[in-house]
Amino acid sequence: MTPDEPTGDTVESGFETPVGNAPGQEVQLPEQLPVLPLRNTVLFPTLITPMVATTERAKRLIDEALAGDRLLVAVAARDAEIEEPGPEDLYDVGTAVRILRMLKTEEGTQRLWVQGICRVRILEHQSTEPYLRARVEALAEHVQPGLEVEALQRNVSTQFSQIAEGSSVIPEAVRALVMGLEDASALGDVVAANLGLSLADRQQLLEMTGVRERLERLSEHLAREQEVRRLEEEIREQVQEELSRSQREYVLREQARAIRRQLGESDSPAEQVEDLRQRLEAIMLPEEVRKQAQRELDRLAALPPGAVEAGTLRTYLEWIVDLPWGIESEDTLDVPRARQILDEDHYDIEKVKERVLEFIAVLKLKRDMRGPILCFVGPPGTGKTSLGRSIARSMGREFARLALGGVRDEAEIRGHRRTYVASQPGRIIQTLRRVGAKNPVFMLDEVDKLGTDFRGDPASALLEVLDPEQNHAFSDHYIEVPFDLSKVLFIATANLLEPIPPALRDRMEVIEVLGYTEEDKLEIAKRYLLPRQLERNGLEGRGIEFTDEALQTVIRGYTREAGLRNLERELGKTARKLARRVVEEDQVPERITPDDLHELLGPVRFEPEVAGRLQIPGVAVGLAVTGAGGEILFVEATRMPGKGELKITGSLGDVMRESAQTAVSIVRSRGRELGIDPAIFSTSNLHIHVPAGATPKDGPSAGVAIVVALTSLLLDRPVPPDLAMTGEVTLRGKVLPVGGIKEKTLAAKRAGIAHVILPARNEKDLVEIPKDRLADMQIERVERIEEVLSLVFGKEIFV
Repeated sequence: MTPDEPTGDTVESGFETPVGNAPGQEVQLPEQLPVLPLRNTVLFPTLITPMVATTERAKRLIDEALAGDRLLVAVAARDAEIEEPGPEDLYDVGTAVRILRMLKTEEGTQRLWVQGICRVRILEHQSTEPYLRARVEALAEHVQPGLEVEALQRNVSTQFSQIAEGSSVIPEAVRALVMGLEDASALGDVVAANLGLSLADRQQLLEMTGVRERLERLSEHLAREQEVRRLEEEIREQVQEELSRSQREYVLREQARAIRRQLGESDSPAEQVEDLRQRLEAIMLPEEVRKQAQRELDRLAALPPGAVEAGTLRTYLEWIVDLPWGIESEDTLDVPRARQILDEDHYDIEKVKERVLEFIAVLKLKRDMRGPILCFVGPPGTGKTSLGRSIARSMGREFARLALGGVRDEAEIRGHRRTYVASQPGRIIQTLRRVGAKNPVFMLDEVDKLGTDFRGDPASALLEVLDPEQNHAFSDHYIEVPFDLSKVLFIATANLLEPIPPALRDRMEVIEVLGYTEEDKLEIAKRYLLPRQLERNGLEGRGIEFTDEALQTVIRGYTREAGLRNLERELGKTARKLARRVVEEDQVPERITPDDLHELLGPVRFEPEVAGRLQIPGVAVGLAVTGAGGEILFVEATRMPGKGELKITGSLGDVMRESAQTAVSIVRSRGRELGIDPAIFSTSNLHIHVPAGATPKDGPSAGVAIVVALTSLLLDRPVPPDLAMTGEVTLRGKVLPVGGIKEKTLAAKRAGIAHVILPARNEKDLVEIPKDRLADMQIERVERIEEVLSLVFGKEIFV
């Protein structure tokens, strides 16, 4: 409750003659008054209203008002969710009120009774501390006496009396007060305060200074309320009548079924139809779905037993009754417990954990919240899929997974029309029937690997599924009735963001899951991977331990990846070999050291290669992003006698080839500054090569590395062995920002590179990388290629 929230919208109210508030006359008020924001309510003049203040800000305002003239302005907040409304959060029109009485309760709150005096307009907010104060003016009411106003007044009194007679909320005293009121303005305020209107409607009535217009608007609200009451009564009678008829039919059908069983008769087509009818009546179906199902059931009952269409209709109706139309898992909205579960299952990835905990917290405060569409993007093996299971466990929901890799048929998402042979619903509906709840955690795995062909575009079919504004009425081609997907928490996973169509990407909240450093992998191996492999291979409890050095050797020498799959695979291979030794009663060491790994896993597969390959001029290390995460990229340059031709190899795309041509032009244009003989370019052929030639490569981010490699070659000076770089370079020498900075930086750290050169405009991307992951790394930000060359070769290279 805000510092001023009443216990309810006019919980109790009385009427007294307003002080100095005769219609059409202005009320004399101080130029400045304290402002008390209200949540979920509007106060009207002439009414006595109870209120409860709970915060220190409200208490101080009330205490100082009581010590003075007891006057203040009560103004409604536009948004009830704001805890501490500011001037911009309040309406401009409120009510000046006088505090009649105040009591302090044992709980430390203040209970007070206030009486509205007149309508006021806030002209200017003067201060916000220690509470709001504003300059105000009283609003005079415009009264137009006459027969029309008198008729409106009688109509409002009569309509309100009729509504109050059938209401358990409006006290009899209020009804009697309204019938006895002769003042048209006071009548409008009392009715508006007790009619149960929305906040916006009440505020609109408060802002109306014309009494006739106010009574006309109240007449419209009263007429609408009477119509709603009439419809409610009709619906209640229809439901009661339908319920009685359904109960009678159920008893008769059960008796008929029992008689057939006593006679030894088997289930006939009529019994099958009857069974479907009972199952339809026993579940909560939307009205549109119930009508469709009843229509199809009547068709099935009218078909001959041997009709071909009977099986199709029966299967369709079974799908309808098996879907979880009104079945939801009960959410466990315990944020500390959810945090504990996520920490148990996954190491680090704090950004993802915080987003999930935020969702649980908001859902606890606002139960009708529509589920967000999260998309975890990161290299393979970083735990994206297993995160979905942990999220489902932390929320107490069912978990559903749909693998989208290689899906090319739109019908896989939306289902097939019932006119086709062997048609069935799409995999979304099939999965929901399997889990038996309409609010599972639903993982759409590998959404970036959806395909497209003549059978349609599955990515476009997912647009409706993943749009919170549309998926409350998802339409599957098979069931042909809308199904509510708004309670589902959808989580998509992808290795790369670029292949996802822009329209689909726009519907998802992208959360990047970074690759792991060696330190992270060591902790994860000790906490999760190694215990799991020992348990799976029967070695749990046998006292076998791996030293940290052994695990680091597996990480560095036997795997090279951003994720963890190969690491767990190698640990599993080690555990299987140890299990065989145990079975053969061979000697098994209790502590596995790096020396034991050579016998268990064979020779080391990956050796540090950066230093060795950078001992000669013409080699630079770039940074790239692939589907497996960040990687280091070697750029090699050499020259030979020739006529100034340029050769580019390494399975490079058009953009990367253009970057190489640009790099040659940059180096050539700055040859004199760098001390390079201009004749070299006309008497030598240059060859630029990017190894791993079987792997396609493209993009502009290797431009800086190519310039450095060419400069190193032509100056005959090697690049420092612990230096890597990335960035696009222009002909003017500007270094432009590139993507994938997180992945590239972590790849450099995995490769043992301690010095990285990045574009200055990529500074913002470093903020999202945890500081501990950048420890022991020196990051240089550059804006021009001259800065890069000075950092690599020293400022003395410029002549």
